[in-house]
This record gives sequence, C-alpha cells and structure tokens, in this order.
Amino acid sequence: MAEEFEIADEGVEKVDEMQVDEEELDHIADTAIALLEDIFKYFDLGEVTIDEYEGDEGELILDITGDDMAVLIGRHGRTLESLQFLVSAITMRKIGYRYPVVVDVEGYKTRQREKIESIAVSTAKKALSSGRPMKIRPMTPYERRIVHIRLREFDGVETESEGEGANRHVVVRPL
Repeated sequence: MAEEFEIADEGVEKVDEMQVDEEELDHIADTAIALLEDIFKYFDLGEVTIDEYEGDEGELILDITGDDMAVLIGRHGRTLESLQFLVSAITMRKIGYRYPVVVDVEGYKTRQREKIESIAVSTAKKALSSGRPMKIRPMTPYERRIVHIRLREFDGVETESEGEGANRHVVVRPL
C-alpha cells in the first residue's frame, strides 16, 4: 500500500514560478542536483547524467540518465516517487520557498504523464457521452494534478479529487 506524504512547509514562502529569474532558477537547479548527487553516492549507479530543463507548467525538471536506472524508478515508480519527495522537500527547505522541482529518470515520468493524460481525456469523453460522473483509479497527488491540469481546458467537464489517502481519486463530471 502506497503512503502519501505531505511536506510541512511552515515558515516556507510560497513563490509564483514566474517571479524567479534565471540566476535564482540556476541556484534551485544547483541545489537539487547537488542533493541528487549526494543521494547517488549510496547507489551503485555508475556513470549518471542529470539534464535540467523547464517544463510546460513552469517547473524545473531534472532528468537522470545512465546505466541500469531501473533501481531509481522502482516497482510502479515508487522509488522515483520517494526520490521526488525527498528532493522537493529538502530543496524547498534549503532555498526557503516552494518551487516545483520534478525528478525524472530517462523520461519515465514523461511517458507516464502521457498515459495519464490519455486516461483523463478518455474518461472526460465517457463522462460527456454518458452524462454521468466518471471516477478514475486512485492516483498519487502528482498524477491527480496531471489530470486536473489536462482537463482544465477540456470543454464540458470539471474535475474534483475525492477520497482519502491511497484511495484518493479524480472524478470527472459533465457540466
């Protein structure tokens, strides 16, 4: 059973992504990359490359490539989720404010995102054709966010998260 964690952010300023300049973005990337490199010392990963780029939603994406990266992804992406949580939480504490940092391994999250977006659109079409709300399987907070963002611009439906803990899921309702 997957656990969901909340990052305690008392005393951490929330900053709009658009307010961060290039120099500050470089500082955020350097902080997160140094943290990843420290974590990798405990794995037998061989040669690792970390590419950084800005995502569609203004987030900083760190894509890790190398030999035998499956150990960083883990079963159903659980190890990668944990790595994501650690890097986000510690980076947020070190820089003093919240800025979205996404850790990916060889495009795994990109492929997963495409699958989730496809599920979201398919569910929205079913909700529209049936005229009834449709539930999507339970998802992590990151996956639910992808659904909400993707369907934000889909005419005729609205989304809402329901449930608790590992059973939290998105409901797509026709308008």
